[in-house]
Amino acid sequence: MKNIEKYQNLISKGEVDALLLTSKHNRQYAAEYCIAEGVAVICKTQSYYFTDFRYIESAQKNLPGFAVKMVDTEHPYTKLINEAISDNTVKTIGFEDDTLTVEEYTLYNTKLNAVLHPYAAEINAPRASKEPWEIEYMKKAQEITDRTFDDLLNVIHPGMTEKELCAELIYRLYKYGSEGPSFDPITVSGPNTSLPHGVPSERVLQYGDFVTMDFGCLYHGYCSDMTRTIALGYVSEKMDKVYHTVLEAQLAGIAATKAGVTGKEMDAAARNVINAAGFEGLFGHSYGHSLGLLIHEGPYANMRNDKPMPAGAVVSAEPGIYIPDEFGVRIEDVTVLTENGCENLSAAIPRTVADIEAVMRKG
Repeated sequence: MKNIEKYQNLISKGEVDALLLTSKHNRQYAAEYCIAEGVAVICKTQSYYFTDFRYIESAQKNLPGFAVKMVDTEHPYTKLINEAISDNTVKTIGFEDDTLTVEEYTLYNTKLNAVLHPYAAEINAPRASKEPWEIEYMKKAQEITDRTFDDLLNVIHPGMTEKELCAELIYRLYKYGSEGPSFDPITVSGPNTSLPHGVPSERVLQYGDFVTMDFGCLYHGYCSDMTRTIALGYVSEKMDKVYHTVLEAQLAGIAATKAGVTGKEMDAAARNVINAAGFEGLFGHSYGHSLGLLIHEGPYANMRNDKPMPAGAVVSAEPGIYIPDEFGVRIEDVTVLTENGCENLSAAIPRTVADIEAVMRKG
C-alpha cells in the first residue's frame, strides 16, 4: 500500500476531513520523496503539495500522486491550502500538534477556512511499522555504517583527538554513499564515555581508554544507528566486567524482542541483567527507540510503554552502564521486529572483544 493511501484511509475514519502535513518527515512519508520545504494537504480523494520556486521543478517531476502548486507572494501557503479546503469541502483538518510552532498555529488558525484538530499521534502512527522497501533503505544505511566502523577500527589510535576521530567517521559516511550523518556523531573516550550523549572534544585518546562511538547515516532519508565501545590496549577487571554485563544485557533484550511484546518487557529483559550484576541505577536511559525517517520515533522500548510492539517496527537495542568520572559502556544494534523474533540489522558489526580485536589485527 502506498503511504498516501494509509493517510487517506485515516481520513475515511471520519474524525477529520483532511490532513495538513508541515513537518519534513511526514511530508516525505506521504510523498515517498523528500522536498526540503513545503506543505502537503491530504484529502480523501485528492492530495496537494505546495512549495516554492527552489523546489517546484523537483516536486513536479517526483510527486505523481499530488497536485503540485508553487507558493509565491500572490499565492501564499494559506491561500493555496484554502483552495484545497474549498475544492474538497473540508470542515476539519488534522495537524501535527507535536511539531507545528505557536507562530505557525496562530497563522493557520486565523487564516484557514477549516477547524484545526490536533492529530499528531494519528498522523505518526503509520510510520511505526515499516514497509519492506523502507527496511531495504535502512539496511543500506546500516551497511554504510558497518563499513565505516570497520574502517575506524584501523584508523583509531592513541594520540588522536575525539574530534579527529569524529572527522574521520563523517568523511567515511559520505565516501560510502550516505546523505550524511543521521545525528551528530558521538566519539568520546576515557572518562568522557560516562556521558551517554557526550560531545567530541579535544581530549587525546590514551592507551587504556574505552572509546565509545555512536553514529548513523541517512540513505534516501532513512536512518541507521549503532554504538560500539572499544578498548585501546589493556582493560581493568572492572572495565571487563562492565563491558560483558552490557553485552549480556543486550543479548537478553534482543532475545526478548518480537512483535506483540511490550516495550516495557523488552526494556526489563536487559535492565534485569544490569541490576542483577550490581549496577542498578547506572543504566539511566531506555533500552531502545524506533527509528526511520527520524532517528528517534515511536514506539519506544522503555519502562513506560506497556503497549505491544508491532511487526515491522525497527527498534534499537542499546543498554549501557555509566560510572561517573570513570567510564561508560554502551552497545547498540538495530532490530526489525517479526512475529517470531527479530532480525538484527547490525549483526555484521563486531561487538565481542575477540571479534573487534580480529578486525583490528586484520587491518
